[in-house]
Amino acid sequence: MEKAKISASQLFILMELFELGSALLVPLAIDAKQDAWLAILLGMLGSLVLFLVYHKLYTYYPDLLPTEYMQKLLGKGLGTILAVIYILYFMYDASRVLRDFGEMLLTFAYTDTPLFIANALLMLVIIYTIRQGIEVIARSGELLFIFMYALAIVGFTLIVSSGLIDVTRLKPVLEEGLLPVLKVAVTQTLYFPFTEAIAFTMIFPYLKNPKRAKVTILSVIGLSGINLALTMMINVSVLGVDLTARSQFPLLSTVQAIQVADFLERLDVFFMLALVIGIFFKISVLFYAAVIGTANLFKIKSPSRLSYPLGLVVLFMSITIARNFQEHLHEGIRIVPLVLQMPLFTIIPLLLLLIAFFKNRSKP
Repeated sequence: MEKAKISASQLFILMELFELGSALLVPLAIDAKQDAWLAILLGMLGSLVLFLVYHKLYTYYPDLLPTEYMQKLLGKGLGTILAVIYILYFMYDASRVLRDFGEMLLTFAYTDTPLFIANALLMLVIIYTIRQGIEVIARSGELLFIFMYALAIVGFTLIVSSGLIDVTRLKPVLEEGLLPVLKVAVTQTLYFPFTEAIAFTMIFPYLKNPKRAKVTILSVIGLSGINLALTMMINVSVLGVDLTARSQFPLLSTVQAIQVADFLERLDVFFMLALVIGIFFKISVLFYAAVIGTANLFKIKSPSRLSYPLGLVVLFMSITIARNFQEHLHEGIRIVPLVLQMPLFTIIPLLLLLIAFFKNRSKP
């Protein structure tokens, strides 16, 4: 671990930016149709339970990274293998979010720019930031968090004043019953974006005041869940279910529809800035977790040395993981949650907590 400390408020801001990140970009939980907002809230509630599991593991080993306490709980061999799997997942997830960024930029702004160039430019900035350490990432978050939320408030005000919202598009609620909504919550929104923040288990040991971790985590999950549910309600009430489902980036399509007093329009560029901020911090946290975990696992004294080689791996993965954006979305919504996220976010942490409980039950 690097010698650094962050405050609970900085953790709150980083987690909030992480949770919003790429989740604002895609048609989140649209399989639940006009009940997408409800599927998001149910996924949020499920993630609160899982974060209590992650936090309990942290209280057992407050000064150790997960890559270390996995070895304590499972033994050197099995613990190392599991730690490597999580590191590879963090890099894979970072590459997926980087692909989201590149596709958005090429679709709305730079149609003739190669995807590799767009992704490489952001990755260079992220590598530079990672080399500065977690404290610099946290302080950057404090500066940009205010700007992002200011844009969100302005955007909401303009959408309302444009008269675009049609609340009837959100009806009927639970048209097909609760089961389809629960299915979307359990297979999609529980994992993306909420429990993706398992990457923060690599950052919890840097907290100045560990006692505030639990309240901070639960507050962030609650706030981000409300924000994302509200965003999807706005998207559906402006675009309708069918158009929201067909749109690659429904929030940007909603913002493009803003027209106030026949002169205030085409504001999508400003809100692309907010999305870029969220994506930047999401990739930064995932990439930092991979770098610090690799350095800890293989006893590398200077983690910053790993940023360039691992950054190149993430960059090339972002280009090669899918042939096009439709395939990329299908993989992220249908395959990744069941094949990777369910065992890594749910099953394995519960098993680790069970082992930790029996190993530590004799301790006060």
